[in-house]
Amino acid sequence: MSTPKRPARSDVPSTSPPGWADRAADQSQSVRRSRARTIEQAQGIVAAAQRLIEVKGSAFTTQELSKEAGIALQTFYRHFPSKDHLLLAVLEDVISDRMAEMAAAASELPDPVARLRFYILAALRSLRAEDGGTARQFITSEHWRLYQIFPDEMAQVNMPFAGLIERELRAAAESGLLRPHDPAADAWMAVNLVTSVYHHFAYAPRENIEAVTEQLWTFCSTAFGGRPPDE
Repeated sequence: MSTPKRPARSDVPSTSPPGWADRAADQSQSVRRSRARTIEQAQGIVAAAQRLIEVKGSAFTTQELSKEAGIALQTFYRHFPSKDHLLLAVLEDVISDRMAEMAAAASELPDPVARLRFYILAALRSLRAEDGGTARQFITSEHWRLYQIFPDEMAQVNMPFAGLIERELRAAAESGLLRPHDPAADAWMAVNLVTSVYHHFAYAPRENIEAVTEQLWTFCSTAFGGRPPDE
């Protein structure tokens, strides 16, 4: 038989701060300024890493990074426990910014199917550019390596892309334009397919990238319940 717990003594001080202390800290101008400075400095470090990646991929050192960012090495480690944590932030930033650009560019398209096609094609069209190869290869090589270290965090990195596709799949289904089986699952599958093709062409010759891109859209639109092209 278990012994009943004694009621907490009112004369024993609590070890956690009271609620008003948290609220006071949140409302403190100095705390807000400190937080803003921390975010601004972290963003500067990520931007410096992106500049180095354009030239060297992920081969830069933390010493080179601190010089590029104009900070002390200790400052870097106050914001990021390791270089891998920084690379994770870079990937998240790059993909999030790209998704925001794609969403803005697609906003004027007439219907959800047109936006879906734009998203899937736009994700691969950057592969046609002659420049930017170092950045493309960085994304490919670091994507899977970081997945092994930060599986939960990396699972969230592609969520903005999956979210765009799922939103348009649901809109297309409501309009009777497509018949997806499960918009969330279909979006996840499409993102992984597009990612695999992107990673392949980041290193492989890209002579037939345009034809493959169109084939990919045909495959996806048919899987989403659209009509085959010959219909």
